[in-house]
Amino acid sequence: MSRLLIALLLLLPLPALWAAEPAFDRSEVEHRFGTDPNRHFLPKTAIDTDEVPNLVIPADQKPTDPLPVYRIGPDTWMFYGNIAEVDEVNRGSNGNAGFVITDEGVVVIDSLGSPLLGQRLIATIRQKTDKPIRFLIVTHNHPDHAYGAIAFKRIGATVIGHAGTRHYIESDRIEHSVAYRRTFIARDMEGFEPVLPHVLVDGPRFSKVTLHLGGRDFDIYNVGQHHSYGDLVVHQVQDGIVWIGDLAFNNRVTFMADGHSKQALEGQEWLLEHFKDAKLMVPGHGSAQTPPFPMVQKTHDYIVRLRKAMAKAIEDDVDLQDAIEQNDFPDWQHVRLYDLNHGKNLDFVYRELEQELF
Repeated sequence: MSRLLIALLLLLPLPALWAAEPAFDRSEVEHRFGTDPNRHFLPKTAIDTDEVPNLVIPADQKPTDPLPVYRIGPDTWMFYGNIAEVDEVNRGSNGNAGFVITDEGVVVIDSLGSPLLGQRLIATIRQKTDKPIRFLIVTHNHPDHAYGAIAFKRIGATVIGHAGTRHYIESDRIEHSVAYRRTFIARDMEGFEPVLPHVLVDGPRFSKVTLHLGGRDFDIYNVGQHHSYGDLVVHQVQDGIVWIGDLAFNNRVTFMADGHSKQALEGQEWLLEHFKDAKLMVPGHGSAQTPPFPMVQKTHDYIVRLRKAMAKAIEDDVDLQDAIEQNDFPDWQHVRLYDLNHGKNLDFVYRELEQELF
C-alpha cells in the first residue's frame, strides 16, 4: 500500500513553485497535424472503434456549453477527444476524460486541455446530475489531461494526482507549454494556474490507494514515470473499468519524450496481467477497448521495436540523426500522428539508451 501525501498550500504556495512564463515566438507555431476545420464528426460509439472524432470547437465557446460524451458503463461517461495535436480548431480537446456518478457525488478522471474546457466538462456533468463534484483524479501532468484542473479546484473538488506533479510545476516545461498555448488559444487559457493536487499519490510502483465514494471503490495505482513526471492508473473496481492514462495509446502513435521506455514496457506487461479480467480499458487517447485490449500489446511492441532499433544503431556507432533517418517503420506510417511523433520517439529512445549503456 502506498503513502497518501496531503499537499497543504500553506506549506508551499504555488506562486513560489511556478516562475513567470517566458515570451513565446509566434513564428514557432505550426500545426501540420491538427484538426480538420471543415469536417465535424463524432463516431457513434467510443468503444472498439477505429473511427475518431473530428470535433471542431468554436472560438466563442461558452463555459456553460456541454461537451459530447459517451456512456460507457453504469453511471460512467467518457469524452472521446480528437486525435490531433493541439490547435485553434480543437482548442485542447485532443485527449480523453470521463466521470462517474456515485450516490454521494461525482469522480472525474482527467480535466482536458484548458481552463475553459474544464468548465465545459463541469457543465457536461451538471447536465447529467446535480450531485456534487467531489474528486478529480489527474492521471498525469501533460496539458491535454491536466490544464483544465484549475476549474475543478475552484468549485471545491479535491484534486488527486501523482507526487511527480510537483516536479513538473517546478520545471521549465510548463512555462513553455502555457506560453505556447496562449499564442493561439489565449481566451481558453484565461485564469490558468498550475494545480498542485491536494492529495499526492506516491510509494512503490504498482502500489495503490483506494478512494471510497457512494458505494464505489476507485483503486488508484502509482505506475511510475513511464510517460510523464508521474503516472496513475484508475480502476473502477465494481464496474470493471480501467482508466489507463497514456500507458497505452489507441488509434495513434505514442509519445515518449517525457517518460521512460523501459518503465512503459514494464507497466504495459503489468497492465495486461493485473487487469486481464477487466471489462473495459479507457486510454488517454483513442477509443476504449474490451478484452484482450490489443492497444496495450500494440503500444508495447512498438516501444520494443524502438529500443531494438536504437540499441543496434548505438552498437554500430551510427550517430543520432542517421539513426533516425534509417529507422522509418513503413507498417506504422498509416497510424495517426506517426509523422509528428515517430522521429521524436527515436530521438528520445536513442538518448535514453545512451545513458543506460554508458
